[in-house]
Amino acid sequence: MPYPTDRERDRPWVMRTYAGHSSAAASNELYRRNLAKGQTGLSVAFDLPTQTGYDPDHQLSRGEVGKVGVPVSHIGDMRRLFDGIPLAEANTSMTINAPAMWLLALYVSVAREQAEAEGRDVDEVLAKLTGTTQNDIIKEYLSRGTYIFPPGPSLRLITDMIAWTVHHVPKWNPINICSYHLQEAGATPTQEVAYALCTAIAVLDAVRDSGQVEQADMAKVVARISFFVNAGVRFVEEMAKMRAFTALWDEITRDRYGVTDPKARRLRYGVQVNSLGLTEAQPENNVQRIVLEMLAVSLSRGARARAIQLPAWNEALGLPRPWDQQWALRMQQVLAFETDLLEYEDIFDGSHVIQAKVDEITAGAREEIARVQDLGGAVAAVESGYMKSQLVASLAEYRRGMENGERILVGVNKFETTEPSPLQAEGAKAIETIDPAVEKAAVTAIEEWRTQRDNDAVERSLAALKELAQTSENLFEATVDCARAGVTTGEWAGALREVFGEYRAPTGVSAAAAGGGDPGVERVRERVRATEAELGERLRILVGKPGLDGHSNGAEQVAVRARDVGFEVVYQGIRLTPEQIVAAAVQEGVHVVGLSVLSGSHLEVVPHVVDGLRAAGAGDVPVIVGGIIPPDDAALLTERGIARVFTPKDYELTGIMDGIVSLIRERNGLS
Repeated sequence: MPYPTDRERDRPWVMRTYAGHSSAAASNELYRRNLAKGQTGLSVAFDLPTQTGYDPDHQLSRGEVGKVGVPVSHIGDMRRLFDGIPLAEANTSMTINAPAMWLLALYVSVAREQAEAEGRDVDEVLAKLTGTTQNDIIKEYLSRGTYIFPPGPSLRLITDMIAWTVHHVPKWNPINICSYHLQEAGATPTQEVAYALCTAIAVLDAVRDSGQVEQADMAKVVARISFFVNAGVRFVEEMAKMRAFTALWDEITRDRYGVTDPKARRLRYGVQVNSLGLTEAQPENNVQRIVLEMLAVSLSRGARARAIQLPAWNEALGLPRPWDQQWALRMQQVLAFETDLLEYEDIFDGSHVIQAKVDEITAGAREEIARVQDLGGAVAAVESGYMKSQLVASLAEYRRGMENGERILVGVNKFETTEPSPLQAEGAKAIETIDPAVEKAAVTAIEEWRTQRDNDAVERSLAALKELAQTSENLFEATVDCARAGVTTGEWAGALREVFGEYRAPTGVSAAAAGGGDPGVERVRERVRATEAELGERLRILVGKPGLDGHSNGAEQVAVRARDVGFEVVYQGIRLTPEQIVAAAVQEGVHVVGLSVLSGSHLEVVPHVVDGLRAAGAGDVPVIVGGIIPPDDAALLTERGIARVFTPKDYELTGIMDGIVSLIRERNGLS
């Protein structure tokens, strides 16, 4: 976004909606409609198999294909996704992390094909590509869970991408350091700033030390580092956070990396406002929440977002419809074009109140950055579990405030009386639903793709990739060769899994502080002790994350509260098959299995756990499930033998624990 002189009206930020589902063809149609409505950038949502490096026919992909984004399995899908959209003129954000190199290679390959088809110079077209690959793997270990490889190889892939793009695609942002999910995982404003900047330091140090970029080019690297942040409803605090973020980034890039150009040191960030704060109860209230949160990142000119994408009012219910996304886009357009926001210099300069809050966040972030650096940096703080445990503890504190009424959520824990909503009236179809046939079609399509390509070329390119991965050479060109040969997403990731291995991040649950002194917790703890005495054994709960959904915040909070009330907790982290969950439940002799699914795959993966327990002779163990589950789906799950279904409106964790104790007593014949 240009920075005009003070005499000119500031240009609006890039306006996006996070979109993609079902198939490349369906998503392409959605993108073209959104662009026609005035959207100025694309934000691609990929489905979970694509994000975690699996093809649609892999066992772990069952129930996940096309649910939370678009499946892109090979270059043919990428061609279809951007059919009729000239990439040299587009501004594309791709929310992709572990396979970011792969998806950018597909994107670059399609851009090359477009250039060749039009008789244009390929290098000239690549030099015009603008957009972002999220590519922040460190926050995946802490929050979102779509990592594949261990931290070392993951950082190597990021470094190789940055080095290649600086030289070949100079307007592309090869990484989008993403504090958004840190806030959803519980980060305070201070922690969000500190941990994001620690990630940036780890990435920039790796690039500097790799030998792939000359010191004179470090300013170019810094200038292409972007951030993706979260904005909550406490919009004054959030705005102060961004001013602190801006000042610290300028300071770090100047002092640590010797960047003298002030323009290169500017904090360049995009934002999606806080989806975690959207409520299932009275969801119409989400509209004003979204608008207020947008103000946090647009009011202060000196710390204004360069791109904004807003969630839809009904995202706590399920997948938004195109009309819902249009509503979110219109919110941005009204602010940018109808108000006088862009006509003034920074309206907060000189405010001692704002500056005091900025100073407070800045000081706290400096202390936390120093603490992480003393531990060995962001990667070491991930591997030790330090940062994860801090986030789990912060989120536990947030939830306690919500449950005891100190933190008010309108329509949830206060002002709960409501009229029937016309937005959710019978027949309104308030959310988008994905036809189960989508997955079958994707499986059939990839089987056909494998029969139509040159499989010898595929094998040669994969062999070359694996050989190169065992050296320190840059992997991007080898990845482009794989893309052009017709390699699939699962094959590319599988080849690197063979070389790099896979990783399971610390959960942070064991280190989170217990919530002592809560009378409700003490009462449930007494019930747990009494039940254990009657059964003659410890009460054990297995908390499981089946499928590819890596959003583990809810599961971790359930595990922490279950431990607080006295349960022995079995929690093995994310990305488990139903078979693994059943095996653990039987081996540990648990009294209840609790599953967390937020990706929409509940109807597919949850019944498999119930069936597996029955087959293993443990059919008497009750299964409960929590997640974003529409009422009709909840009824179907109950019919399939699920004992309880919880959704975001069921926020009172201690009450849920009390209900679980009652369920265990009922199943064991206790009064």
